[in-house]
Amino acid sequence: MFNRFKTRLQGRAGEAGESSGVGKRPELVKTLGKMLEKNQTLKWTRQQIAKKDRRLARVRVLLVRWLSGRTESVRAENVVWIFGAGRTGSTWLSRMMDELKGQSVWFEPWVGALFDPYHLRLEDRKGKHFILSPRYRGTWLGSIRAFVLDGANARFPEASGAGRYLVIKEPGGSVGAALLMEALPESRMVLLVRDPRDVVASWVDARREGGWRSAGREPVDSTDNMVRTVARRYSRNVGQAKKAYDAHKGRKALVRYEELRADALGTMRRIYTELGIPVDEGGLIRAVEKHSWENIPKKDKGEGKFYRKATPGGWREDLTPKQVKTIERVIAPLLDELYPS
Repeated sequence: MFNRFKTRLQGRAGEAGESSGVGKRPELVKTLGKMLEKNQTLKWTRQQIAKKDRRLARVRVLLVRWLSGRTESVRAENVVWIFGAGRTGSTWLSRMMDELKGQSVWFEPWVGALFDPYHLRLEDRKGKHFILSPRYRGTWLGSIRAFVLDGANARFPEASGAGRYLVIKEPGGSVGAALLMEALPESRMVLLVRDPRDVVASWVDARREGGWRSAGREPVDSTDNMVRTVARRYSRNVGQAKKAYDAHKGRKALVRYEELRADALGTMRRIYTELGIPVDEGGLIRAVEKHSWENIPKKDKGEGKFYRKATPGGWREDLTPKQVKTIERVIAPLLDELYPS
């Protein structure tokens, strides 16, 4: 291949005349030839990757079709949703649950974000042509149900059948919790909340320069503006999740981060009791111990880290009085209900 490129380059150099100087510099011809060869190799590699991607996509489709025809699949009644908001301890809770026998965790599929009522403006769009028109609610709720379960079956075949549970950690998609729970009313639900002032303080720390969520992002123009934005997001997500929780007639548990931090084992026992899921006591103890705050390496904890304080009420040291007032104004109804003075 290289000789062919070399001959081509030498021919072009001859056509360009001696003034080009390429014909008099064989080392340049050799270097350019190698570059062309590498480009051709890279192009061929990309083509092969694209072919394999297409084959893999076909395999995935066949797998979903096969799973949909199986008698054993992920059961809607064995799906456990964790709704709330980011920085409420959902990672901690889901990792403990993931340790337990017969349980798998789907980490943040963001499916709820597809059904954000604020973005879709469900209350405004009532015409029969709207895809989520109220008069066709039964139809599209069935589609949402199939969408979630088909995705679960394709990704978690090990969660199929009786006695197997799929925990879906969905803080970011909690804004769509009401529709998801309506589409899968047999499923179980954990509403995980945390004092919104601590949540906001945690996000502010994460987005500071050098924080774990600052890399590759636009610098924060104003901490006060960020406080307001995060408070509104908490209000939307937790507000919709609370709405879903109140309407849900099945198994559910309301968990405060502060309770989990004060007595992780006792709170985990209560969660599983209220969800109606049998759990091995020894396995539960081991899961709680493995993921305790004390067992997180010191190098992974502290300001600017994913694991920051784990200290309820730390917002009093982290936020200014003005920022606290902003948060309390934005989240007033939820704050009064979940964290009354």
